[in-house]
Amino acid sequence: MADWARRIEQGWYRGSPWLTPLRPLGWLVGRVARRRLARFREQAPVPPVPVLVVGNVTVGGTGKTPLVIALARRATERGLNVVVISRGYGADGGDYPISVTADDDPARVGDEPLLIARRAAVPVVLDPRRDRALERALREHGADLVISDDGLQHYALPRSAEVVVIDADRGLGNGRCLPAGPLREPASRLEAVDFLLANGGPWPGATTMTLEPADPIRLSDGESLTADGFLARFPRVHGVAGIGHPRRFFRTLEALGLAVTPHAFADHHAFQPADLAFGDDLPVIMTEKDAVKCQGFNDPRLWTLPVRASLPPGTLDAILDRALAGP
Repeated sequence: MADWARRIEQGWYRGSPWLTPLRPLGWLVGRVARRRLARFREQAPVPPVPVLVVGNVTVGGTGKTPLVIALARRATERGLNVVVISRGYGADGGDYPISVTADDDPARVGDEPLLIARRAAVPVVLDPRRDRALERALREHGADLVISDDGLQHYALPRSAEVVVIDADRGLGNGRCLPAGPLREPASRLEAVDFLLANGGPWPGATTMTLEPADPIRLSDGESLTADGFLARFPRVHGVAGIGHPRRFFRTLEALGLAVTPHAFADHHAFQPADLAFGDDLPVIMTEKDAVKCQGFNDPRLWTLPVRASLPPGTLDAILDRALAGP
């Protein structure tokens, strides 16, 4: 992440006074966002099939992707024909919309869509215009449930239900809209969604979601070790995270007992082998989102730590039932 972007982000969450001159712009962004939402509610378009939007009100990562995977897998278990649609941040796929397959190039389709296609085993359609992605999901994949990865503020997309994920650690920062704060919309937007989930801890009015680590997997050969087995073999590691909140991943590694040298990269960083040359032979363990871009490096030092979204019993079904019930 560029130094200026990191400084601004830190200012949002530390209440830095030097952001004060940006408050009028933040107020304007919030006012425009309220008007857009009001117009959307007046039109109240009805989607052709149930559409579930999983989004957030802050910039940066909050843990949406593991939740999208969990919802898609649970919906499939229930016999639904699920398609995930996404903007495809970081993708260079040419003409949109495009469909993602499990063996696609992450440089073409982006890291998160590829991860969803692999982990959830459902079709994924990319288009910055999610209404066109919805049309492709219906026309080519016969979807009877569409899950939108992000897109809360994309009001061209009709929806049946909305889920918002917030990071319980960072919360809403200073509570101001961009660029004075991290909010895409005013905090009052949270009152209008169907489900509010807090990743990593309690939050007023939210259901707590946690990301539970699975067994580490080596990228070069697929070898898997239990967490205890990995710790016994590799007590010291390099931790790599190119996500919206890298510290969350490093804390997960530390909770496993590992001594971690952290290496934070910008969200959606396009990794090259030189990025992971740290001058020693210690193993390098990274997020799944980063791993899909490093799979072809053929480096036995590289491992990934999969995580899954853990929620109170019945929460996934409750979310799906609300979406299936319609607007």
